[in-house]
Amino acid sequence: MKITDVQAYPVWGGHRNFLFVVVDTDEGIYGVGEAGITGREKSVIGAVENFRDILVGMDPFRTEHIWQVLFRGGFFPAQRILTSAMAAIDIALWDIKGKALNVPIYELFGGKVRDKVVCYPHNRGHALEIAPLVESCLETKAEGWKFVRWGLPQDGEILEPRQAVLAAIQQFHAVREAVGDEIEITFDVTPGWTCPMCSGSAAKSNRRGLSSSKTAALREPQFVQNAAPAHPRPHCGR
Repeated sequence: MKITDVQAYPVWGGHRNFLFVVVDTDEGIYGVGEAGITGREKSVIGAVENFRDILVGMDPFRTEHIWQVLFRGGFFPAQRILTSAMAAIDIALWDIKGKALNVPIYELFGGKVRDKVVCYPHNRGHALEIAPLVESCLETKAEGWKFVRWGLPQDGEILEPRQAVLAAIQQFHAVREAVGDEIEITFDVTPGWTCPMCSGSAAKSNRRGLSSSKTAALREPQFVQNAAPAHPRPHCGR
């Protein structure tokens, strides 16, 4: 089996773009993957088109070899845009492998581990107001969800770190009081947590506020710039 084509398909989903990648083979089996960077679809499409010239003619079953070629094959190591394209291609290659072997992909990863997984909704809550967020959380609780989730609050297009932290603490306390202790709270930073929010009084207030509200999880709390440092302080000015 050989790869014959690789194409990217941007799709408007009503509130954001989705970017799917299709890998075709000479045996009529194709795989579908998805790239995860939104708002930069044209850049990822360019990366996919660049990789296409490398991939055509290769064996799609050599997923690890292909990953290493795409990641390390150029002079500069692959980072965000390239690895987003690589991830979509990799998913598509595993899709091909599962179809060719007529097994679910999880069988190729060691077999099924659980029978079900917990899911969560996304509640209205990116603005500074409290009442609409509480109402949304109560609605999802009434629908049977065990989690509520919202993002870092901000005033329109402007994110003011201290204002966002203090508003988030107020929202956390209001939501916890409204939904009770049996509902888990998750918070979606994605990734607005910058140095002023990671250090100093704002961070201390935020930790105290989130801890007292019994938060289940913080999503992407560190700014996506360099994932290597475990602590953001070395990147902050004194």
